[in-house]
Amino acid sequence: MSESQQHLVKGVDHVAYPTFDPAATVRFYRDTLSFPVVHSICAAGWGPENHPDFIHFFFDIGNDDRLAFFYYFGLEPFAGGPQGDAYSTFAEDVPIYFIRSRHLAIHVDSEEHLMEYRRRLDASEWPVEMQIQHETIESIYTHDPNGYMIEITRALRPVTPQEDLDANITIDALIDVVSAPNPSMDALLVRKAELIVERAEGWRADQPAELTEVPAR
Repeated sequence: MSESQQHLVKGVDHVAYPTFDPAATVRFYRDTLSFPVVHSICAAGWGPENHPDFIHFFFDIGNDDRLAFFYYFGLEPFAGGPQGDAYSTFAEDVPIYFIRSRHLAIHVDSEEHLMEYRRRLDASEWPVEMQIQHETIESIYTHDPNGYMIEITRALRPVTPQEDLDANITIDALIDVVSAPNPSMDALLVRKAELIVERAEGWRADQPAELTEVPAR
């Protein structure tokens, strides 16, 4: 692999959101979930003349990753639709599944740890709203004081190399389908099947002989 193609990044440094309620945000992340505050920036006079002073503060979410918030002094919440969060609001006709698709997921190592976070949340102002097992993970969900959906998740089993391969075929098929008129799930599955047939011979050629030989009867 050439240097221009190497995967060089090391994960998330931080994810950042605005908040209009820093006190509740600290109660949720530091006091309820026990994520330590690890850094803050007091930014006075930054940016153009009409830019408000702000504080940028960070919580440790493990693995040298951080979750950060901006609080702008004197900035009031924006008027908008009845649904959404401090970042954006939506009209009543926007489906809730679309709004909730934008969320932050934080992983833990075990069912015991997941249930500990469920205990902390259920004893707080922000109890767990859903607990779901789906495909390879189990997750709990709630909304933080800013209206952001937060997921805490654990792996039910490892993801296999075959599933990684399937994911790449699926995405290649998706790109082809959405580039054509009338994309649909049916069209995606048909195109995926075509790609599997097209690529099968190459996969067999890449496998050791003992994995592709047909056993004698």
